[in-house]
Amino acid sequence: MNAADDPLTPDALAHRLSEVFDVVGPLYRRVQRAVEQGEAVEGLSVGVRAVLDLLHRNGPMTVPQMGRAQSLSRQFVQRMVNDAAARGLVESIPNPAHQRSSLIRLTADGSAAITAVLTRERALLRQVGGDLTEADLTACLRVLGEMLAVFDDVDVN
Repeated sequence: MNAADDPLTPDALAHRLSEVFDVVGPLYRRVQRAVEQGEAVEGLSVGVRAVLDLLHRNGPMTVPQMGRAQSLSRQFVQRMVNDAAARGLVESIPNPAHQRSSLIRLTADGSAAITAVLTRERALLRQVGGDLTEADLTACLRVLGEMLAVFDDVDVN
């Protein structure tokens, strides 16, 4: 094991992780702009897209579950669900586990809309170069997951 493989001191780690934030922030904003530009094609806002993607990946969920999963306020998620429902992209169904908190699920139109978005986004992502490996991406996800875990206790509601 060489020095590059040794765990960093807390101070060195904090410095390097701030560099990650320096990249993640602009990346997030650029991706958000790309999604907004795609809104003209699919007609989805970034917030509605996030709701549809979450339901596509996880199946039916409650609004509070979606808020927790995305670190967004329940009120914001509810507005996005309302927007999606008004367009026929999602629908409420009874929740056997909780009578007062309905499950939200994709409709056929919602499933088609998020599939179109994901197809377009993956076409863009195929353009990423750098000869990245599975190990590179595993390390990236591990780092971002550890960073995200630090903020798990921050209440957004």
